[in-house]
Amino acid sequence: MDNSLEALTELKNLATPFPKNTAIKEWQKPGRKVIGYVCIYVPEEILYAAGVLPFRVSGDNEELELKKAEAYLYINTCSFARTGFQLAIEGQYDFLEGLVTAETCDGARRLHDVWLRYGNNNSFTHIFYIPRKWTERAHQFYRAQLEELKGKLGEFVGKEVSDEALRHAISVYNRSRELLHSLYEFRKRNNPPITGAETLEVVKAAMRIPREQYNKILERLVNELEHTDRQINKRVRLMILGSILHNSEWIKAIEDLDAVVVTDELCTGTRYFWNMVDTDLPPMEALARYYLNRPPCARFQPSERRFSHIFDMLDQFKVHGVVSEIVRYCVPYGHDKPLLKERLEKRDIPVLELDLEYGQGGTGQVRTRAEAFVEMLQTKHF
Repeated sequence: MDNSLEALTELKNLATPFPKNTAIKEWQKPGRKVIGYVCIYVPEEILYAAGVLPFRVSGDNEELELKKAEAYLYINTCSFARTGFQLAIEGQYDFLEGLVTAETCDGARRLHDVWLRYGNNNSFTHIFYIPRKWTERAHQFYRAQLEELKGKLGEFVGKEVSDEALRHAISVYNRSRELLHSLYEFRKRNNPPITGAETLEVVKAAMRIPREQYNKILERLVNELEHTDRQINKRVRLMILGSILHNSEWIKAIEDLDAVVVTDELCTGTRYFWNMVDTDLPPMEALARYYLNRPPCARFQPSERRFSHIFDMLDQFKVHGVVSEIVRYCVPYGHDKPLLKERLEKRDIPVLELDLEYGQGGTGQVRTRAEAFVEMLQTKHF
C-alpha cells in the first residue's frame, strides 16, 4: 500500500505540538488573537469574521493525570471538562485571549465557571445558552444569543463585525465543509484510501489552524486521495458514535484489527461539518439556522432526529457494526444510550458499548472487547 499522503503529513505538522502548534505561533506573530471555544454550537465564523482564530479547547492523543483539575471540579464532572481545565491550569492554554462557551451540558458549564475564576488569561469570556429544540422560537432565541456574542466580540477587537466579513467567513467555512464531505465520500468505497484514525486527525486540524490555510492543504489531500492507489484492505466496516473523541490512537487500536472505521456520529466528525450554511439568507440568520439545525447531539429532544442521522450514516457507508463510546459521567449520551441500542438492534446492527475516560487509549480491556466484537462481525458477515 502506498502510505504517502503528503498533505496529511503537512496538516499534522501544522497542528503540532498540542495545544500551541506551529500554525498558531505564525498566526500570532503580527499580534492577531486566538480565542478558545468549548462546543461546536459556537459558530466559528463569527470569531473568524472578527479577525480572531477560533481554537477548540480539548485534550489530544493521551489520557492525562487530572489531579490539579480535580481540586476545582467534582470527580463526577466528565473527564473532558477536567482535561480542559487541567491544561489551562498548567498554563498550556495561556496563548488564548479568552474562552467562549456554549452551555450545552453541565460539564461545559463547570469548565467555564472555573476558567473564569482561576484561568490565567480572561481577557474575553462569554457563555450563552443553546436551546434543546428546533422550534421557530428556539431559532429566534439562539440568534439573539449569537447577536450578543457578535456585539461583545466587536467591542473586544475594537471593530464592528460586519455582514461582509461574516459572508466571507461563511464562504471559507462552507468550503471546508464541502472538502470534508469529499473526504468522507472516499470512505464509502469498499477499500477506502484513508483510515478512521487519519480522518480524525484531519478534522481535528480544522479546529486548530487558520481556516484558509487549512482549506488549501485539504484541497491537496482530496486530490491526492483521488489519484492514489492506496487501499485499506479490512473487511469489517465500523461506525463510531457517542461523546466527544480526540484520541486517534484509540481508533487506530481498533483498526489494527480486521476493521476500518468508515464513518461516525461525533462532534469531531460528521456533526461538525455536515450540510452547508445557506448563503441566500442574511449571515446571522443563516448561521443561527445552520448551527441549530446541524445533526444534533444527545442533549436535543426529541432524540429521533439524532437517530435519523445515525441511520443515514449506517446506510450510506455500508456499516457492519457500531462502537458506542461514552465518556464516563457524560449524562446526555448515557441518557439516550438504551433508546439508541433498542433501535439498532431492531435493524440487526450489533453494538459495542464502551464506557471510557476522555483521552483513554485502545489498550487492555478496550482492545480485548473490540477484538471480540470484530471477530463476531467477521462470523456474522463473512
